[in-house]
Amino acid sequence: MATATKRSPGSTSGSKSKGFGKLILGLLLVVMIIGASVAATWYFLQKSGVLTGLGNANAEYVEAPRPAVPLPAPVFAPLEPFTVTLRDERTTRILYLAITLRLVDEASRQTITEYMPEVRDRVLRLLSVQNPTYIQTPEGRERLVQDLTDLLQRPYLPQPRGPEISAVLFTAFVVQ
Repeated sequence: MATATKRSPGSTSGSKSKGFGKLILGLLLVVMIIGASVAATWYFLQKSGVLTGLGNANAEYVEAPRPAVPLPAPVFAPLEPFTVTLRDERTTRILYLAITLRLVDEASRQTITEYMPEVRDRVLRLLSVQNPTYIQTPEGRERLVQDLTDLLQRPYLPQPRGPEISAVLFTAFVVQ
């Protein structure tokens, strides 16, 4: 005949504590494996020379710090302000404009300085045909910058090439 075994309430808590102990032991084992992996990776990277800059005194090759390369100073050529009368079909307006050119090199600044009367003439001719309403818009100002850059980079005779302009900067812009 079959006899039923009865479990006492104390026997289930013993199995729970054994399961908890196994969980702690498993977590401890995982932490030890991760620690050993990190230590081994660090050791091999240090031996191979990858971590030489991080305090390895036995390294054969230590790269000397490179001196900082000084950036070239910007080259600017300010132009005297321009005052131009602008006309459209209804009104006459006045444009007051101050321009500074950012140039690529000192030779470009020298060219602009030597040919300043021709530079100013080119700018005045371009400004005098502008529409006062259009150049007050962001698109109009951007178009004016592009037109000025293209116009001023053309060669000044007898020079074979014109100055290299990296930016046309408006330092004053008033339409009245």
